[in-house]
Amino acid sequence: MTETWIDRVIDSSAARAIVEGRHGDPFGVLGPHKIGKDWVVLAFVPGAERLTVLCGKAEVVAEAVPDFAGLFAAKLDKNQPYRLRAEGHGTAWEFDDPFRFGPVLGEMDEYLLGEGTHKRLWQVLGAHIVTHEGVSGTHFAVWAPNAERVSVVGDFNIWDGRRHPMRRRGATGVWETFVPGLGEGTTYKYEIRGQHGHVGPLKADPVGFGSEHPPANASVVRRIAGAFHDGDWMETRAARHSIDAPISVYEVHLGSWRRAPGDRMLSYLELAEQLVDYVADMGFTHIELLPVSEYPFDGSWGYQPVGMYAPTIRHGTPGEFRAFVDAAHRKGLGVLLDWVPGHFPTDPHGLGRFDGTALYEHADAREGFHQDWNTLIYNYGRIEVANYLVSNALYWLEEYHLDGLRVDAVASMLYRDYSRKEGEWIPNKDGGRENYEAIALLQRMNAVAYGEVAGIMTVAEESTAFPGVSRPVSHGGLGFGFKWNMGWMNDTLSYIEKDPIYRQYHHHQMTFGLHYAWSENYILPISHDEVVHGKGSMLAKMPGGDWEKFANLRAYYGFMWAHPGKKLLFMGCEFAQGAEWNHKQSLDWHQLEIAEHRGVQALVRDLNRVYRDNRALHVNDTRPEGFEWIESNDAGASVYVWARKGGAGDATVVAVVNLTPVERRYRIGLPEAGHWDEILNTDAKLYGGMNRGNLGGVTSEAVEWHGRAQSALVTLPPLSAVYFRKA
Repeated sequence: MTETWIDRVIDSSAARAIVEGRHGDPFGVLGPHKIGKDWVVLAFVPGAERLTVLCGKAEVVAEAVPDFAGLFAAKLDKNQPYRLRAEGHGTAWEFDDPFRFGPVLGEMDEYLLGEGTHKRLWQVLGAHIVTHEGVSGTHFAVWAPNAERVSVVGDFNIWDGRRHPMRRRGATGVWETFVPGLGEGTTYKYEIRGQHGHVGPLKADPVGFGSEHPPANASVVRRIAGAFHDGDWMETRAARHSIDAPISVYEVHLGSWRRAPGDRMLSYLELAEQLVDYVADMGFTHIELLPVSEYPFDGSWGYQPVGMYAPTIRHGTPGEFRAFVDAAHRKGLGVLLDWVPGHFPTDPHGLGRFDGTALYEHADAREGFHQDWNTLIYNYGRIEVANYLVSNALYWLEEYHLDGLRVDAVASMLYRDYSRKEGEWIPNKDGGRENYEAIALLQRMNAVAYGEVAGIMTVAEESTAFPGVSRPVSHGGLGFGFKWNMGWMNDTLSYIEKDPIYRQYHHHQMTFGLHYAWSENYILPISHDEVVHGKGSMLAKMPGGDWEKFANLRAYYGFMWAHPGKKLLFMGCEFAQGAEWNHKQSLDWHQLEIAEHRGVQALVRDLNRVYRDNRALHVNDTRPEGFEWIESNDAGASVYVWARKGGAGDATVVAVVNLTPVERRYRIGLPEAGHWDEILNTDAKLYGGMNRGNLGGVTSEAVEWHGRAQSALVTLPPLSAVYFRKA
């Protein structure tokens, strides 16, 4: 058979690999290439019977490559921009050939990606709407180092992986392509041909900025850039996040805080008004969001994310999420995000065996599988995976102006034997249980976050006594700004759930937290985990009849707000919701028609105000000089008395808590002589109590008591907390 010019353009093995979607370097074959003295365009257009290359006003009819349907070749007189017009099956369509465009990623991007030090990974990976070589479209880039071929697929190419195979970028393992004409709202996934030719399930984009509404799970091209109007907040937020600041956090699950008519979830824009206004009115300083990184299963509450770079579409687009954060800032509220670097779900479209190998996770289940949650654990020791996570933390802080990250399940990351029996885990290189790689990741995340973004805060949910969680990395710590005080939460809830008659035998569960209160920068958390899965609501935990339950809860909140440590309260707890939290429905807002529930809500609002307005209650939250026991040992009466002190010139506050249902006339020692105003009493009628108290205050007497020269006889209502401030 006589050789034709097409035979010199492409051999049959390469042609077969192209049409079968097996070719590992499609850009080396398709598009414009100089062959000898000629410029030749080779194009693969499945379904086309004829193909024309449009070069300005000139048209060049391409020749079909024999035996390979959809494959065409055309000679051009020079290398020049062109479009393609295809005809077939009674229709015609024009488009820009993606194979005529050069790479988008630069050499420095390639270098940093390969080194695993690209701090802003999202700027180069994912899907970006760009103008490239004078044409608008979307640039796609994804890390899949062990793939033989990667294609972007979607409605735009009828999910055919042969149509838009990507260009491999050297040794980085990154694949990229520019698809002209695609823009906002395009749905897509990656089809990955792994080793030995296996094509796995279609994968969502690990750095995708948007997703379809669940249960659909394709990635969606979204713009993330946008304007903010929060300059005043950004200039002042560093002071609001210091250990001296009053920090009171309202923890929220956006899907169930409140529902719209028809049981619809509220949008980010609706939440920007309703939630932001409510939290501001209640006097909290911050909103903490349960994870909004896109997740497939509602029942995970967001703690099993797949789209780490995508705000969940359940409430709107990235731009609308930005507007929510902006609205909070303009109301003087910070926004914290629950961040989940500890694990990810096994959903087929997710990160698991992403390129046909254990890429993001460990291959060995003893290191890479969470038995408790049936999830996969990131391989923190792999530089690209660590870079992916650290960059993700920075992404939320920079792109959405979030004020901080609360890192979930830190204990599960720190220990290789977390929730594992002997033989089910692999020791570290020194034979121990500490996960050195996870520790290094958390340190790097905190160093980068604090180093790159001014004024933010990071918070660890860490349930063990791991040392130095909130110590700077430069001093050997993990580098978090704050740590949840899980020990305090467990001890005090265990105590307050007991019938008052037995509390005398457990008196020091309420005082034990002061033995280690200064070891970390603590936040006192009453979180979602305490009011779900059969644990009952905060109100339901309280012993006794109705009045005792409400009084107990008010007294407990009074104890909490006067205790050293920043505050966190889960939604619904602020008005004593009767039922435990259900993520499938709205909070029981109708209970605010009942006076006792309104009373608890009013108390929390006033606790936030008193905490914020009295420096003694917050400025030394993390320092021993801000706290002094006056009476910690009166187990028989279940009474606790302590003083909170600020800086020079700050009025001292004395808190007295009576945790029995008995009214008492009780003498307390006072740090100073003079009149002490009663600034808060949880038995006030406004809060649902009986207005028993001290008629606005007490004046000290020269009667030695509790080791102090001055004292006063005070009225302690049953099950109450009373605050006095030096006038």
